Amino acid sequence: MKRRHFLASLPALAACRSAQDPASLASLPNLRADDRTAAELAGEESEWRAVQDAFAVDRSMVNFNNGGVSPSSEPVQESLKRLTAEANGAPAYVMWRLQDKRREEVRTALAELLGTDPEQVAITRNTSEGLQICQFGMNLERGDQVLCCDQEYPRMINTFLQRSRRDGIELVRFPIPVPLTDPDEVVRRFEARITPRTRVLLVSQVINLTGQFLPVDAVCALGRKHGIAVIVDGAHGFAHVPFKMDELDCDYYATSLHKWLSAPFGTGMLYVRKERIGDLWPLMASSESQRADIRKFEEIGTYSLPLVLSILDAVRFHQRLGTVNVHARLTYLRERWAQRIEGDPRVRWNTDRSPGRAGGIANFGIEGVDTAALQKHLWEDHRIYTITIRHRGVGTDGQELPAEAPLQIDGLRVSPSFYSTLEEVDRFGAVIENVLEHGLPA
Repeated sequence: MKRRHFLASLPALAACRSAQDPASLASLPNLRADDRTAAELAGEESEWRAVQDAFAVDRSMVNFNNGGVSPSSEPVQESLKRLTAEANGAPAYVMWRLQDKRREEVRTALAELLGTDPEQVAITRNTSEGLQICQFGMNLERGDQVLCCDQEYPRMINTFLQRSRRDGIELVRFPIPVPLTDPDEVVRRFEARITPRTRVLLVSQVINLTGQFLPVDAVCALGRKHGIAVIVDGAHGFAHVPFKMDELDCDYYATSLHKWLSAPFGTGMLYVRKERIGDLWPLMASSESQRADIRKFEEIGTYSLPLVLSILDAVRFHQRLGTVNVHARLTYLRERWAQRIEGDPRVRWNTDRSPGRAGGIANFGIEGVDTAALQKHLWEDHRIYTITIRHRGVGTDGQELPAEAPLQIDGLRVSPSFYSTLEEVDRFGAVIENVLEHGLPA
């Protein structure tokens, strides 16, 4: 093909290949249009079979660490392949002249799912990037205090500790009960530590260690009451916990889209309340004209537009299911294995599984059974992949506990996804029952 003919064909090619292929979603049930309740749909295996079939995962193993990163569905993977092939035809022209025009569609779709104004949504690469934009970008002075519990994600704690070393701010941490049976206790512990120097509250929507839901709405209300900014780590909340940003009413919220939305790896989202945008510095420099523009947080140099545009396909996939139905399904799968072992007194639950206090993730240990050995047994003998969590935390004085102190959390974090099958869940439950009855193999 002659060069002028090739370039002339690119706009039409981009429009064709960038569009969602209707057939790729046609086989999925539209659960949002179903008259049944989320709880009723959660156990309808025939409805979820089509969802499971949309994921080309390795079924020779059981992946129960979806809390770390989740696979993308085949429609999303196919979209990424098409868009990448299209971009490679003429990268500078296709990505920056054609594909970049559709970036705003992604922003609008994410904002709709989040329940907020698109002008408050930035597209990032992961939760850590979004949170660090806030943590490093806030104007904090020597002596200013930041409060958080000791179960926040280590990278976020280390970010504030680095600011402590560099800028002289103070990070105040406190322990919370495990399992957390009284969510209001978190709010009380935050409030008890607020001083005239407190400037920021950092709180996870869902604790990564245990899957425990925290009362973020109450913490945000506490922040507003005292005029303190609230940063919410939503890594495990978005597309997992049913909520709308206007209900949460926080100042900053960051999440990864490659977890519960099953978007391509390395995609994330940052929400910044509109009146906060102007005073928040981006991680990478932007122009003064962008001072009050949410897009200043996306100034990172060259990035993959095919990756970004494929988020739109993940959103459309998720919209067929609905967050309420996904949450109900994840809870159903969790309870299917958990109820098989909950009657054994040797099982120690690190997650309160009461209604509304957890979703797809749960953490447990077995008295007398080494957690790391249990994780190894599950993987090497049964090809079931989970993750070991060992967390010591801080004392009531906020200081790191010594190495000889008992672990605050010692357990297995189990996180199926909505593409997981009942056979996989039952396979896991049967192995744990066998360990409870016979112990680990010698």
